[in-house]
Amino acid sequence: MTTTKAEKRAQAKTEYDAFLAVCPSRQLLDRISDKWVVLILCALGGDASERSGASHVPKAMRYSELARLLAGVSQKMLTQTLRALERDGLLTRTVTPTVPVTVTYELTDLGLSLHHLTRGLRQWAQTHMDQVLTSREKHDAGTS
Repeated sequence: MTTTKAEKRAQAKTEYDAFLAVCPSRQLLDRISDKWVVLILCALGGDASERSGASHVPKAMRYSELARLLAGVSQKMLTQTLRALERDGLLTRTVTPTVPVTVTYELTDLGLSLHHLTRGLRQWAQTHMDQVLTSREKHDAGTS
């Protein structure tokens, strides 16, 4: 008896276990745990607008806007990360034939669902940074 691709995917889906080395969900966890992925999803999810008091409204952003917002990201890293997120279906890339060409990025529904988690992760890191720094200082001083 042969199984179709759809049947094989359905069977594999029930067998995903990130604790197993061969599970493809490990690759996805590696991707989405990257700081640039988290920050890109937060930016496209509208989190950057909270600094100006605006609400979290997802928005399309140009490459140059993302590059300015994400202090410290190299052009190569930003490009690679955006391509990987597009490949995974988390964002869409739209090219508008203007002079010069306009390229915008926007979260897909799948990307938006992940953004809700990354927003919480980013907020947690910002909220608890003082505690983490204190703990690091104690540990490094040998007085944990």
